[in-house]
Amino acid sequence: MQPDGVPLAGIKEAASAGPRHPELLASPAAFDAVLTQPLLTLNASDNHEWKKLIMVHHWPVTVCKEVGKDCRDPPDYWTIHGLWPDKAEECNRSWHFNFQEIKDLLPEMKMYWPDVLHPLNHSHFWQHEWEKHGTCAAQVDTLNSQKRYFGGGLDLYQKLALNSMLQKLGIKPSINYYQISDIKDALASIYGVIPKVQCLPPESGEEVQTIGQIEVCFTKGLQLRNCTEPGEPEEPASRRPGAGGPGLEVCEDGPAFYPPPDETRKH
Repeated sequence: MQPDGVPLAGIKEAASAGPRHPELLASPAAFDAVLTQPLLTLNASDNHEWKKLIMVHHWPVTVCKEVGKDCRDPPDYWTIHGLWPDKAEECNRSWHFNFQEIKDLLPEMKMYWPDVLHPLNHSHFWQHEWEKHGTCAAQVDTLNSQKRYFGGGLDLYQKLALNSMLQKLGIKPSINYYQISDIKDALASIYGVIPKVQCLPPESGEEVQTIGQIEVCFTKGLQLRNCTEPGEPEEPASRRPGAGGPGLEVCEDGPAFYPPPDETRKH
């Protein structure tokens, strides 16, 4: 069993491998510096109705497939879908999204937390994430404003460095298949906790499921924790508005397709 509440600073150094997108990944020295930065802290007296925060990464190629949309030049790296408290949504419907509060974050937001489906207008996506999830995360002091919520999400994304970790583990988009258990075990060896990997089930004429989302979970104190504990039921994946098929679900053990950008699907 993996330990609960693992500090981000304790993430193991991955085996070295040439990154596919070096411009997106920090140098080793910078990466180490990021991991040793102090984490956000919580007021110990806080008592919220949710138990964990979920950092949700999604693979843009699969996002476009899920909604049946021919996206124009989607990012070829994992981006943020959201930072979600479990079991809590729309906690304050009167706390509306204010674009001006995150203006200082826009360069990073557009790169790492973009609206994959509507790249010319990200604000509707960010509004949705704030009003559905951010207003609940804001019950935590260190995420209690729109700037702190989105800034905190960007901070966790950079510290987890999922793109870099997958590259170093040799897990790259490919027309060949991966075993889901191998991906989960590899990520668990890096982060020290069990992530959740979500897929689109195979459509008619397809052989295998398609990897679409990777979740890494945190305690209220922003320490890494297992996304699902032994005996705990799996929570359903969030269905994306406009999805034409059944939507994402927790991947079944077995082979899965990690689709490369701009590649013809051969399965």
